[in-house]
Amino acid sequence: MLVLFETPGGFALFKVLDEGKLSNVEDLGNVFSSADSARKMVKLKAFDKFDNTSEALEAVAKLLEGAPSKGLRKFLKANCEGETLAVADSKLGNIIKEKLKIDCVHNNAVMELLRGVRSQLSELISGLGDQDLAPMSLGLSHSLARYKLKFSSDKVDTMIIQAIGLLDDLDKELNTYAMRVREWYGWHFPELAKIISDNILYAKSVKLMGNRVNAAKLDFSEILADEVEAELKEASVISMGTEVSDLDLMHIRELCDQSSCIGSISCVDHLQKSIGGRLSYLLLVSMLNTGPYRSIRGA
Repeated sequence: MLVLFETPGGFALFKVLDEGKLSNVEDLGNVFSSADSARKMVKLKAFDKFDNTSEALEAVAKLLEGAPSKGLRKFLKANCEGETLAVADSKLGNIIKEKLKIDCVHNNAVMELLRGVRSQLSELISGLGDQDLAPMSLGLSHSLARYKLKFSSDKVDTMIIQAIGLLDDLDKELNTYAMRVREWYGWHFPELAKIISDNILYAKSVKLMGNRVNAAKLDFSEILADEVEAELKEASVISMGTEVSDLDLMHIRELCDQSSCIGSISCVDHLQKSIGGRLSYLLLVSMLNTGPYRSIRGA
């Protein structure tokens, strides 16, 4: 039996030296506990190195679709005649069996075997150490991410839909963190919730004030209107809230600092402006292509 293993540097075929151990899946992990025992279980038969990142990207993209690349088909034809091939993907195995007439197997034992090979990969393939695999993996990951973005409908309308979805998620996060701040700080200064209804202004005021006794000597002019500031200071003197510890105040202020509470408001504004700009662009293109009346009806 041969084992097909994909690495960032190329495809590897390992010969299984002791197939009898595959019957006991639970013990396969012990077989690969050391490099010496791993070499007694599998041996590298052939390695097809990728010439460049483009070739690696093409091969991986095909694997994601459950199909072998042209280079992989040639590699298997040259090295798998009369052999059974263990693969990590049953769909890939079915296509290899159909196209190349190579018997393939995919089961729990194969998955455990592949896991063991991965754990000792640098020892089983000479010249391919961890220091080589890391940059290869990083480069291939970046290329694959760009490839997926390119082929996952990069139309402007899709970007708008995704941006609106992100905006909704940010809004939910903002509300979640804001409600936590209001609930926690409300025990100390319950009157503040009625004075400041805006969640962001509430969080900024709490972060600046800390303990309500500090309100009288602080300047809130950069955050609140003059009449709201006066009402806040008056309420802080006669508040019926409980005392709060310094530790609680520290955690409340950290909560106010969370990106979903204060920092992300700039991100929300940026997203809203971005959506507006893209919508304007779509409308302009639509008007140029179909005329103003049809574009308005389409909108």
